[in-house]
Amino acid sequence: MKDKIIHIYMMPGMAANPSIFEHIKLPENQFEIHWLEWKIPTKNESLEAYAKRMIADIKHEDIVLLGVSFGGILVQEMSKYMSLKKLFVVSSVKSHHELPKRLKLLKYTKAYKILPTQLVGNIDMLAKYAFGETIKKRVELYKKYLSVNDKTYLDWAIKQVVCWDQETPNKDAIYIHGDKDIVFPHSCEGNCIIIKGGTHIMIINKYKWFNENLPKLILQSS
Repeated sequence: MKDKIIHIYMMPGMAANPSIFEHIKLPENQFEIHWLEWKIPTKNESLEAYAKRMIADIKHEDIVLLGVSFGGILVQEMSKYMSLKKLFVVSSVKSHHELPKRLKLLKYTKAYKILPTQLVGNIDMLAKYAFGETIKKRVELYKKYLSVNDKTYLDWAIKQVVCWDQETPNKDAIYIHGDKDIVFPHSCEGNCIIIKGGTHIMIINKYKWFNENLPKLILQSS
């Protein structure tokens, strides 16, 4: 029976820890969920090299890989160097063309090089960049989920997002996006499952949709 279990590896978004997936519950007789965590990048580490390093943490074959936001970019890179059963990209972008103008501007002006210093230790700024909204009354929520505030990591992560160079969507990926996502507002076009009312944090507050639909999406024929 163990051989029939489908292993699902989940990668959180920028600066987030994997507890963002704590409400994702799938039938345990069919699926086993594994949480991936951000590593501190090495000096000048490329996204390709980082993706290959993350693959080393995967202990099963023919897996399902799911990534959220920047984690969605990372799993697309990981998928280029491994064989997958299914690839899910949630609240992310399908190519660099979908990055919002403010991030494209950061790339061309290289202003991303000075942003992370402002983010470290500033949970409100971190929430704005990672989740697309400021804290308001949810400070404890953000403190819980946004724990990766290492300056080296943030420097690297923001650079990788704004400089991502994927030209076209991954034809094998299943893209899932919310129509109220203000971080990546241009990602609902093309081949994409759209969740009505879904924001950039819908993996947290629309978890019931994922619990209901992920099993069907995983098991359906490609």
